[in-house]
Amino acid sequence: MGRIRDIFRAITAFESSLQQQLGLNINEIMLLCLLSEREEPMLAGEIADEMGLTRSNASKVIAALERVSLIRRRACSQDGRCQRFHITRRGMEKLDRLHCDSICVPDALRDMV
Repeated sequence: MGRIRDIFRAITAFESSLQQQLGLNINEIMLLCLLSEREEPMLAGEIADEMGLTRSNASKVIAALERVSLIRRRACSQDGRCQRFHITRRGMEKLDRLHCDSICVPDALRDMV
């Protein structure tokens, strides 16, 4: 139990520092990083699968980033019911403050592995 609590606290502290830097939670940052690395916009189901989230949780993350105009949806050209998501210029500017590939794993988490 103690080790699990320590891991949870380290993850919470890591997410809190990201929240202070960017005003986004870890799932929102992960989605921005994911979309920034893709040439093509992604379907919501693809986002959920890639991030390891339920479709419901992925939908909440997508909605939060859409509300602040960091990502945008576009209807698929072949089927207007299909929606693909891409990062906006504002989302890219937000990520410029945080380099996805160079995020350092906090010592507290690294020591636990």
